[in-house]
Formats: sequence, structure tokens, C-alpha cells
Amino acid sequence: MTFLWIKLLHILAMTSWMAGIFYLPRIFVHYVEGREAGQDVARLEIMARKLFGFMSLMAVFTLVFGVWLWLGFGFRGGWLHAKLLFVALLLGYHGWCFAYLKRLQRGVLDRSGRYFRLFNELPLLIFIPILYLVLMKPF
Repeated sequence: MTFLWIKLLHILAMTSWMAGIFYLPRIFVHYVEGREAGQDVARLEIMARKLFGFMSLMAVFTLVFGVWLWLGFGFRGGWLHAKLLFVALLLGYHGWCFAYLKRLQRGVLDRSGRYFRLFNELPLLIFIPILYLVLMKPF
């Protein structure tokens, strides 16, 4: 029963983290396009900062519960190592978002809205293999 509760908390935290991962780049899109249009984008800066804090907390919870599942219940297999590789890529993307957030806060976010729309698709390319590996355990 404990296993199911930890798994539930891991999935809940991961879902919340992914929501932030998918939404933060959209804020970047609106920020750069709003700034180009001469609109007030101060609210978007506040939203981005708060969202990043929330998604970072959820990333920590995801990792804690994931490690608890791994060490406490002894998962093995190549699928897990492959999943951990993609989780590392997702953490790298999270860090990349942080770098863009810092640029936004300094007022030097100089990429286009189109760039950030494409940037927003990258986590999906990381998340799909994670889901596949967890559900199918191909090796």
C-alpha cells in the first residue's frame, strides 16, 4: 500500500512540474511579443518568476518520490537507466528555462515569439520517451 501512495505522490508532483514546464515558455512568448508591441509586460515577469518557483518545488518533489520508489522498492532494468537519462534531459531543460527567466528579469530576453513556441515543444520530445519507458518497460 505504501508503494501506491508514493507512486501517487510521484505522479502528482510530476504532473504539476510538467504543467509548469509547458506553460513557462508560453509566458516567454507573450512577454517578447508584448514587449515588441509596446505593451506592459511587468505582470508576465511576476508570473514567470512565481511559476518557476512552483515548478522547481514540484521538480524536487518528483525527484524525491522517484528516488524513494527506486531505492525503496528496487526497480531494475535498462528501461530505468534510459528513463533517468531523459529525466536528466528534462532537468537540463528546466535549467535552460531558468537561464531565460534570468534574461527576462534583466530585460534582455531577445529571442522571438516563434523561437519560444518551438522551445515550448522540446519537453514533449523528452516526456514521450519517459512515458513509453515507464509504461512499456521495453528492456
